[in-house]
Amino acid sequence: MILAKKKAKNNSDYTNRLNVVMVIIFLLAGILAYKLFNLQVIQHDLYAALAMDQHQVFNTLKPERGRIFIQDGQAGNGEYYPVATNKEYALIYAIPKKIQNAEKTAEIFYEIFNKKEAEKEVDALLDSDEYFKELTEDFNPLLARKKDAISKKEKEEFLKIKRELEIKLRKEEIIENYKKKLSKKNDPYEPIKKKVGEEELEKILALDLEGVDYIMEDYRYYPEGGVCSHLLGFVGFNGDERIGQYGLEGFFDYELSGKYGSIKAERSAKGGLIIIKEREYNEPLDGSDLILTINRSIQFATCEMLEESATRHGADGGTVIVMEPGTGAILAMCSWPSYDPNNYGKVEDINIYNNPAIFEQYEPGSIFKVITMAAGIDQEKVSPNTFYTDKGYVMIEGWPKPIKNSDYGTHGEHGRVNMVTVLEESLNTGSIYVMKQTSPEIFADYVINFGFGEKTGIELETEGISNVNSLKRKTIRPIEAATASFGQGITATPLQIVTAYSAVVNGGMLIKPYVVSEIVASDGVKQKIRPKQIRRVISEKAALLVSGMMVNVVDGGHAKLAGVKGYYVGGKTGTAQVADKERGGYSEDKTIHSFVGFAPIENPKFVMLVKLDNPKDVKFSASSAAPLFGRIAEFILNYFQIPKER
Repeated sequence: MILAKKKAKNNSDYTNRLNVVMVIIFLLAGILAYKLFNLQVIQHDLYAALAMDQHQVFNTLKPERGRIFIQDGQAGNGEYYPVATNKEYALIYAIPKKIQNAEKTAEIFYEIFNKKEAEKEVDALLDSDEYFKELTEDFNPLLARKKDAISKKEKEEFLKIKRELEIKLRKEEIIENYKKKLSKKNDPYEPIKKKVGEEELEKILALDLEGVDYIMEDYRYYPEGGVCSHLLGFVGFNGDERIGQYGLEGFFDYELSGKYGSIKAERSAKGGLIIIKEREYNEPLDGSDLILTINRSIQFATCEMLEESATRHGADGGTVIVMEPGTGAILAMCSWPSYDPNNYGKVEDINIYNNPAIFEQYEPGSIFKVITMAAGIDQEKVSPNTFYTDKGYVMIEGWPKPIKNSDYGTHGEHGRVNMVTVLEESLNTGSIYVMKQTSPEIFADYVINFGFGEKTGIELETEGISNVNSLKRKTIRPIEAATASFGQGITATPLQIVTAYSAVVNGGMLIKPYVVSEIVASDGVKQKIRPKQIRRVISEKAALLVSGMMVNVVDGGHAKLAGVKGYYVGGKTGTAQVADKERGGYSEDKTIHSFVGFAPIENPKFVMLVKLDNPKDVKFSASSAAPLFGRIAEFILNYFQIPKER
C-alpha cells in the first residue's frame, strides 16, 4: 500500500515538472514568434532601411543653375556676356585638436582674410568730417578748435595715430574670435571662412598649416558686381535650400534651378560600389539659361553716368530706363545706389533689394502732361495750334486755393498761348484746360488705357502698381482730375511712365515691356520671346503730332540741355513735389526730377526715362535730369551709328 502511494506521488511530480517544462517551451516559442512577427512585419520598413543603408547608396544629384547673359554688341549678332554664372569657392575650416599654436594661426587668418577689409573700414570712417570733428575734441584738447583752424600737419598726425588705434582694436577683436574657435580642443570641425577665392586659398595652402583644411562649394557669381544688381536679384538661402530672390533670379527661379537627380547603387562586401542599373540613375536636369535684351555697352555707360550725375547733384537716388519703343525690349535699366549681389548679406537696408525702376511709385509731375495732351489731341478736342488764355493760375470748383503754374512767382501770366507753348513752358493751367476739353471721364479712360493703375507684367519680381484710384471713381472730383492732368495726386512707377511714352513715340500702340529675349534649355532648345502689342491707345496721327510737340520742348522750351547736336530729340521735363507722409501735403524742400525723351524723331531708336530723387544743388529737372538724358542719348546714338538728321 505504501509502495503504491509512493509510486503515485512520483508520477504526479513527474507530470508537474513536465507541465512546467511544456509551459516554458510554449512561452519561449511565443516570445520567439512575437519577435519574428515584430521584426518581419511591424518593423519591416525600419530594418529594411537599415539593411539598405549598409548595402545600398542613395544620393541626390544637384543640377547646375542656369546662367544669365546680356547682349555684348549689336542685338542679334550672337555675342553674349555672362552677368550671372556659377563659381567654386573654398570653405576654410579648422580641426582644433590638431592646431599647435592658436595665437599664431589666428594672426595668419587675420592677415589673409581680414586685414584689408579692416583698414578699408577705418579709412572710410576717418574720411567722415563729422567723425573727425567729434574725435578731435575728445582725443586732444589742443585740437578742440574749429576744423578750419587745425593745420594740415596736425590733422595728418592725428589721423595717423587714430588710424593705428582703430585698426589695432579691430585686429585684436578679430584675432580673439579666431582663437576662441581654434581653442575648442574637443571640436573636430570649426568653419573659419566661407567663399574664399583662389588668391586667398593659395596663400593658405602655401603655409601648409597643421589642422587647417578646405572643401570646395558652388556659389552664384556675378562678374560685374552691382552693375545689374537690381535686374538680377541674387540667390539666397531658405534653410539649406538655395533659392532665387528678387529680379530675374526670383522671377525665373524654377527655370534657372533645374531639377535634382538621384543615384542608387549596391555596396560590395568591401564597401565599394557595385555597378548601378540604368533605371536606378536619374540624371539631374540643369537649369535653363536666360539671354536678356540688355545691351552691355549701353547698360554700363548708363549706370556710370547715372552714378556720376546723382553724386554730383547730391541726389538721394536715381533711375534710368532705356527701351526700344517699337518692341518694348529693355536696352538698359539702372538704379543708384545699387548693391553687390555677390555680398548681398552686407547691405544695411534690405529695401535696396527692390528695383526702383519697377517698384517705387511716385507722383510723376509735369512729364504726365504729355499723356494729357495725347488724350486731348486724339479726341480732337485740341490741336497744337489751339489757343487759350493763361492767367498764371486757375480756380477749381470746390477747391478754395488757386492752382498755379510753377513759374507764376517769377513770370506771372503767359497770356494767349497755344498747346505747343503749354508743353514748352510746362503750364499747369494748360493741362487743366486740355483735360476739361476732353472731360474728366474720358481723360481718366485714356490714363487707364495707357497702362496706369496696373502692372506692366515685366519678368521681374517686386513690380509695383501705380495708384490712379482718384480717376476710377464713379464721380471724379474736379480737383482730382485737375491735379492728375499735370501728374499730381496719382502715382506711377518709372517703367509704367516710359512704357506709356513708348506708345506715343511708336505710333500709338501700347507694347508690353520685356527684358528676356530667349530662354535656352539645358538640351539646347530655345524659346524666343516675341514683342507683344497690348492695345492701341491713340491714333498714329495723334502720336505724330504729340511727338513733334515734344521736339519743340527740347528745341525751344525748358529742355534744351537734353538735346544732342545733329539730331531731333523730343521729350518733356518734370519737377514733381514729394508728399509729406508725416505732416500731410507736400514737402517744402524735396522734389523728384524727371525727363522722358526719345531720338531720333524719324524711326526712334529708343525712349528713355531719367529720374533723380531730391537733387540738392538745382531746383528744376531742366538742369539735372535733362542734361543727363542728353549725355546718355548722345552715347546711344553714336553707339548705334545713327546718321545725323540736321
